[in-house]
Amino acid sequence: MHRTADVAGQGTQQGDTGLTGRFAFATPSRRLRWATGALLALGVATAAPVSSGAAASSPRMVSIIVRGAGPQCTSQVLNQVTALGGRVMLRIGLLDGGSALLPAQALPALASSSCVLEVTPDATMAPQSIGSYDPTTDVGSLYNTEVMIGAQTAWTKGYTGSGVGVALIDTGVAPVAGLTTSGKLINGADLSFDSQVSSLTRSDEYGHGTHMAGIIAGRDAAAVSGHYAGDTSDFIGVAPDARLLNVKVGDEQGVADVSQVIAAIDWVVQHRNDNSMNIRVLNLSYGTVSGQAYALDPIAYATEVAWRNGIVVVAAGGNNGGSSTVGLSDPAYDPYVLAVGADDTNGTVATSDDVCASFSSVGNGTRNPDVVAPGAHIASLRDPGSNVDLQFGSTATVGARFFRGSGTSQATAVVSGAAAIYLSDHKTATPDQVKGALVSTAAKLTGQNATCQGAGLINVNNALAVVPTTTQKFTSSTGTGTLENARGGLHIVSQRNGVALAGEQDVMGKTWSSSAMATNESKLAAWNGGTFNGAGWSGSGWSGAGWSGAGWSGSGWSGAAWSGAGWSGSTWTGAGWSGAGWSSADWSGTGWHGAGWSGAGWSNGAWVGNGWSDYIWK
Repeated sequence: MHRTADVAGQGTQQGDTGLTGRFAFATPSRRLRWATGALLALGVATAAPVSSGAAASSPRMVSIIVRGAGPQCTSQVLNQVTALGGRVMLRIGLLDGGSALLPAQALPALASSSCVLEVTPDATMAPQSIGSYDPTTDVGSLYNTEVMIGAQTAWTKGYTGSGVGVALIDTGVAPVAGLTTSGKLINGADLSFDSQVSSLTRSDEYGHGTHMAGIIAGRDAAAVSGHYAGDTSDFIGVAPDARLLNVKVGDEQGVADVSQVIAAIDWVVQHRNDNSMNIRVLNLSYGTVSGQAYALDPIAYATEVAWRNGIVVVAAGGNNGGSSTVGLSDPAYDPYVLAVGADDTNGTVATSDDVCASFSSVGNGTRNPDVVAPGAHIASLRDPGSNVDLQFGSTATVGARFFRGSGTSQATAVVSGAAAIYLSDHKTATPDQVKGALVSTAAKLTGQNATCQGAGLINVNNALAVVPTTTQKFTSSTGTGTLENARGGLHIVSQRNGVALAGEQDVMGKTWSSSAMATNESKLAAWNGGTFNGAGWSGSGWSGAGWSGAGWSGSGWSGAAWSGAGWSGSTWTGAGWSGAGWSSADWSGTGWHGAGWSGAGWSNGAWVGNGWSDYIWK
C-alpha cells in the first residue's frame, strides 16, 4: 500500500496496481517487517528457512526488486542473489541493488542480509487507461489544460502535431505508459553523467524529463486518432501526434553543467533532419541567472543558432517570483526565443480569474515573458522510483500514474506542444511566425502586469488563423561571453576531491573558447561526429549517418559510452571518463541538485515554495 493524493487533495489509500514493486520504499528499521509483508503478497511462507540440504530440482522463482543499504553494498547484494540460487536481471544504480529472479524459499535469507534494506515484489504492469481518475474534475489535468489553451478545439480540425519533431533537452525519459506508443519517442544523445552506466543511459532517474514529455506529446496507445477531443479515458498530451527526441543532459540528481546544455542544443541543431525527424521545436525547461547580457551569452547564442535554423526554442522564464532585479532566466532572457511564464488557474477552468503564478519570474519591462501557460499543479506522467517521486510522491501522486508539478517548466512544455500543433498546420512557418502567432492571439490576464504575463495566456486554436509576416530584429548574440558567467553561480562539484568545475573549461576538462565555439556553431560544425570541443563525448555510434535514429521500442536503453579520456587541467583532475568515475553518486552541486530545471514544486495542494525552491529546480 502507498499513500496517494486524489484530485480533491484528500489522501486515499490505494494499492500498487500498475506499478512495479521496486517503487515502494521502507526505512531501514522496517526492513524485516516490510519484507515479511512482501513475502506474504507473493504467497510465500516466511516460517520456512532456507535449508542448505534441501533438494529442489526446480524451485519456484519469483521476480523481486532488492534495495541495498548504499553504493558500498550494491555488489554484495547482487552477489548474494546469485549465491542463493537467483539470477540478477538488471542492476539499478538508483536503488543500490537491482531486479532479480530468486527461489521463493530464499527470500527470508536475502531479506535478513545486513546490506539489504528491503525486498519487494516486482510485478510490472503497464496500465493503458486512466482508470478511476477523472480528468474533468481536476483543474490541473492535461484534459482541462488543453481546453483552456484551445488545443482540444485545434484537434477537432485535424491539427495534433503530426509530422513535427520536438526535442526535449532534459533529464531523460522513462518508459512509462503514455510514452511507449510506437514511434512516439526517439532516443538522441545522452550527454549526462549517467551515460557511463548502461542501465541509466537515456532513462530518467530524476523525474523531470518524463513529466515534460507527457505534457508535450504523451499519448496512451488506446487513444484513437481523430477522436482525441473529449477523450476522458486516456492520457493525451498537448500535441499527441508529435514525435519526441530525448536528449539527456541531467543525471539522476538533476545535475548538469551549462557546457552539457550547449552541447545538447548544438547536437539537436546538427541532427534536426536525421531520419526525417523534422525537429521544429526545442523545449528548454532550464535556466540559469547569467552574469552577462544575452548578446554575449554562449547559451543564448546556441539557442539563436537553433532559431535561425528553423527550430522554435521554447524556454522557461524561471521561478524567481516577482523580483525584477533577477529578471528572466538564461536563455529565456534572449528576446529571440519564446519565453514562457506560468499561469495559475486559481482552481477553476474559467480563465477570467487566472493570475500569474507567484513563483513565475517577472521581466524588467523591456524583456518580459512573451506568453504564459498553465503551470500550477499540472498533472502529467509519473516516473515511479525517480528522485522526485521518492521525495514527494506522498503528496504529489495523482491516482497511480500521474504526478502533480508546478513551475515554468510545466508551462514551457505546454507551449512547446502548442507550437507543434501550429506547425502541423503551417508546416513552412518560421520560428518568428510561430512566435508571432502565439503572442498576437494570447489573451491578457485581468489585472496582471505585463512584466509577469507578456501578451497573456496562449490560445493555439486562435493562433492557427494567424500567419504573421513580421520578423524579429533584435541585436543578435555573439556568444563571445564567458562560460563561467553563463553558469550564474551554479557549479558541479566532484565528491572525490571537492573541486568545482569553474572557469573556461567544459565537463571534459577542455579549454573553452567562446569565440571559437560560436564560429563552429554558426557553421553547424560544433559537433564532428562524436567529438565536441576537441573531445569525444558520445562515441562513434552517434556520428552523422552512424546514428540510426530508430524509434524507441521501449526496451533498449543502452548506447555507446562517451569516449573521452581522463580529465585534464591543473585543477580539474582525478577521474577517468568511464564507469564509477562518472556515476551520478560522484557528483554534487553547490546550489545544484537540479537547480536550473524550472519546475517549481511537486504538490497537489498549495504551492510549497520551501519544498522546491529556486535552488532545487530553479
